[in-house]
Amino acid sequence: MPQRRPPRGRGDDTPATKTPKRKKRRGAPLSAKLAITFGALLMMVSGGALVGIKTIVGNLEGNIQVSESTELVDPETSAAPAAPAGKAFDGAFNILLLGIDTRASQKATDARSDTILILHVSKNHDQAYLMSVPRDVNIPGSQQRINGAFTNGLGGKGDWRGGLKSAAKAISKLTGGMAFEAAAVIDFGGFKTFIDALGTVPMCVEAPTKSIHNFVVKGKPKYIGGIADEHEADSYARRTGNQRYLHKPGCREMAGWEALDYARQRYLPDGSGDYGRQRHQQQLIKAMAKKAGSAGVLTDFGKVNQLIAAVGKSMLLSLPKGMGVTDFLFTMKDMASADLVLLKTNSGTYESIVVNGKYQGEALDKTTKDMFRAAKNDKLGNFVLIHPEVVNNEK
Repeated sequence: MPQRRPPRGRGDDTPATKTPKRKKRRGAPLSAKLAITFGALLMMVSGGALVGIKTIVGNLEGNIQVSESTELVDPETSAAPAAPAGKAFDGAFNILLLGIDTRASQKATDARSDTILILHVSKNHDQAYLMSVPRDVNIPGSQQRINGAFTNGLGGKGDWRGGLKSAAKAISKLTGGMAFEAAAVIDFGGFKTFIDALGTVPMCVEAPTKSIHNFVVKGKPKYIGGIADEHEADSYARRTGNQRYLHKPGCREMAGWEALDYARQRYLPDGSGDYGRQRHQQQLIKAMAKKAGSAGVLTDFGKVNQLIAAVGKSMLLSLPKGMGVTDFLFTMKDMASADLVLLKTNSGTYESIVVNGKYQGEALDKTTKDMFRAAKNDKLGNFVLIHPEVVNNEK
């Protein structure tokens, strides 16, 4: 029987059976595909709302932190340079997304990338695949978890660029030498900012799920920090009488705080733990992508400018040399006809490493290693046909 990951001493607060048909959706807004690419982090541009775009993009350039993706390349593992020639993505490419774990009371040097996602886009830019990397897999050659690779590069001042460089190299090694043409780092406050801009997002809850982050205080949900796991959450509830917020089963429109809270829960009724959380994070990204094209906020340029100012404090974007944020937004227009396929690692179940009864982290099974190899070689289409069980068929 797979081993469940035991409770940890600190909070993480983070981030099928049928192969999807490749039906092209003509006229899909650029914003929807940018949402797919960065988990809806760049949804301030709509394909049909070009009036005022230069002002928006100018503000975007001035607010978001940008570094060169040449820093993402690990020459020891990468078979080819990460940066494509010119200002456009040519051929297949991979984008790394890190959702980092930060809190107001936390030191800047102690941030971890508890959400690790890889977007692979096929050579013809007609198909996109989103894969999660289990945060508890060990860094190659180390006993440290892969989510700590970001922490290792932060230095004494909490430099996100250093954290991204360190994480990208570790993840490249873990995935068999996958190169990343671009990357984004965002904290959970940034995620909430964008979800709130959409108003609500459509989410489906599979089974009654109690939160370890939000409690019902005086009849209203309230975030309570400093709680590490479900045992501490239950203890707090007994001590204060404030019950854990319950995500009830069913599909509905969720406010930003609720959608993000649900996607961050790892103590799930089916025992899937972090793997279930990965699936719900992918579900949230897809929900945001669906909502992006129809949300009126994306054409409200005053509100968009406010969002840009807010996200600038919460996001780092790494792009190829010579490609600015403006170039990136417009070169991504080729993604307008792409479908998004959600893929799961380890078939969504635990591959625990247990030594002398002690949990030592997660391993990657053979199918997952083959999946990452297929992404590296742009063969994911064939891989999914052969292994339909890796597809997350989220609504």
